Amino acid sequence: MSAINIVPGPTGTPFPPPRDWNRAGWRIAQVANVVATVTLVIGLVLWPEITLRVMWNLLIPVLPASFLIAPQLWRGICPLATLNQWSSGLLGRRQLGGRLLIAANALGILLLVLLVPARRFLFNENGPALAGTIAIVALAALILGALFDGRAGFCNAVCPILPVERFYGQHPLLTLDNRRCDRCSLCITKGCLDLAPAKSFAQAIGPAVGRHRWLTTTYGIFAGALPGFIIGYFTTSNVSWTAAPGVYLWVALCSAGSYVATTVVVRVLGLTGPVSLALLAASAIVLYYWWAAPLIAELLYVPPAGVFVGRGGCVGPGRLLAGARLAAPQGQSQQGSWQLWACTRNSSGEIRRTNALRRAKQIDVKANALGLPPR
Repeated sequence: MSAINIVPGPTGTPFPPPRDWNRAGWRIAQVANVVATVTLVIGLVLWPEITLRVMWNLLIPVLPASFLIAPQLWRGICPLATLNQWSSGLLGRRQLGGRLLIAANALGILLLVLLVPARRFLFNENGPALAGTIAIVALAALILGALFDGRAGFCNAVCPILPVERFYGQHPLLTLDNRRCDRCSLCITKGCLDLAPAKSFAQAIGPAVGRHRWLTTTYGIFAGALPGFIIGYFTTSNVSWTAAPGVYLWVALCSAGSYVATTVVVRVLGLTGPVSLALLAASAIVLYYWWAAPLIAELLYVPPAGVFVGRGGCVGPGRLLAGARLAAPQGQSQQGSWQLWACTRNSSGEIRRTNALRRAKQIDVKANALGLPPR
């Protein structure tokens, strides 16, 4: 068997070089998705009623399932990610890390919390408003891509979909090759969903030492509140913009109740972080498709029996996600595998290589500042 050729890059984690046809296929899909998004925006302005139904009742419900199966799939063809990468580094190649990365991830969660309830009083029925919002977010992806290296400015930082990608992608059923980055430039210091999908969420939480400390982190609060957030959204109805405060209040109350219930259950049962997060993700995805299944069925003219089967089938992904964690070796859980994921005690080759590459990149930056040629 012949050895696999590696593309090292000066300071980047090496990736196996993709075959030409594979690379071309991803590029075609990326461009096609950008064109489809432009078409969608035009449809939201010219034919809002049908376009809104297709978007909210068919296109959007597909995404959570894709995150569960393989988060790299959507990240590989996301039109906003494509725009973010097209402008990458035009005005500088800044790395994102430390407190700034934590703040950017928190901003992404805040955007998600603000935008989803806004569907009830704005985006579910106002096509032009949704089209304008998509255009603004696309412009932000371009601008932030120009300011930061790789996809550090938007996709790995403030994208409102990133928290859900990380949460549902904790135990992906499939692992796809990274087709956005031929080599890793370490654009963010930790939590890259493309480099290590199964570790991204835990790394984003950080080294929360102890059994329950993860509940007080930004991503921990998001995880505990998400099931209630989903319940809160689906138990409201479309209203006028004057009723917006009531929508936010109800969703906030449901989210708070979910977080409190999570905290009690985790502490009483003594659940570990990895098990708790897997169970929360399973609960959230089951709840989402329990309500989304009738909407999909209505758009596709599926009879009532099909809705019943679809709701029963939505339990399957949740069981798979929870089972992936619960089926892990017991010793691994007891030895603190979650802390290993957070890079506090991980002695794997991947983490050692990442640390060495980070030091090499710092050396290159210093050499550049002194006017010396790079290594």
